[in-house]
Amino acid sequence: MTAGRRDAYEALLERCRGIPPVTTAVAYPCEATALAGAIEAAEAGLIEPILVGPAAKIREVAAQAALKIDPYPIEESLDPKSSAARAVELVRSARAQVLMKGSLHTDDLLGAVVSSATGLRTGRRISHAFVMSVPTYPKPLIITDAAINIAPELDAKRDIIQNAIDLARSLGRETPKVAILSAVETVTSKIPSTIDAAALCKMADRGQITGGILDGPLAMDNAISAEAAKTKGIVSPVAGDADILVAPDLEAGNILAKQLTFLANADAAGIVLGARVPIILTSRADSVRARLASCGVAVLVAQARRQGGQLEARS
Repeated sequence: MTAGRRDAYEALLERCRGIPPVTTAVAYPCEATALAGAIEAAEAGLIEPILVGPAAKIREVAAQAALKIDPYPIEESLDPKSSAARAVELVRSARAQVLMKGSLHTDDLLGAVVSSATGLRTGRRISHAFVMSVPTYPKPLIITDAAINIAPELDAKRDIIQNAIDLARSLGRETPKVAILSAVETVTSKIPSTIDAAALCKMADRGQITGGILDGPLAMDNAISAEAAKTKGIVSPVAGDADILVAPDLEAGNILAKQLTFLANADAAGIVLGARVPIILTSRADSVRARLASCGVAVLVAQARRQGGQLEARS
């Protein structure tokens, strides 16, 4: 593990110290890794979990994995979908301030979140962000959207970017730099994502996106390498120093995040934004470090909202 990589998440978790644990509804933690993720975060002082699911199954999993769950309440529910609905209900009733995915499918959890009658929707489009610790990059790198919005149109991209800016500010980046990615750095009608990038930058100029510095279209090399940007003659406060990478669609974002994970040995902390509360998404393939970082990100987002410093949860 390189020093830069260690610093990226350690600095994030350091910001959580002194913040009281956040009550978190954990939906259907009925698999060892999912249950361990919640317990690890609780033991690290990040969250106070409410375990939502069939109590007998949760206790069986805990016993098999040698996990101590006696300090944590269990809300009885029968199956993944009812567990998701119950976890969302705990948030709506203010018994929990964060939602966490257990071993159910993401679609089941988000289905409960986006329900028009009983969900957690706001006026903002829901989107996903990875907060990545990349050994070859000097600071945490946010990649969005790699998991929810398949082919977002312009207005959806506006919300995706605003969600990511609010997230970066929660993590301590006062004015995050946003690189809107495409295959090239010039605007051309032959590549629609370049036109979207140009429009999004103008939306920021007009105050429709706030709190960050936007530039795009930028190719990946120009977004993260000052040398590459200089070689191509790109003069930009974002090029070579991006805090946020905005993918043109889910396929590109997902490939980019997994490429960094499996080829560059990066860690990825996942979170869903744009709902009433932050939603922690972890994977069975995540390291302990990444699972703790996902919880730490949610703690900082929840803290920023309590302090009134974010507008993300507007309704």
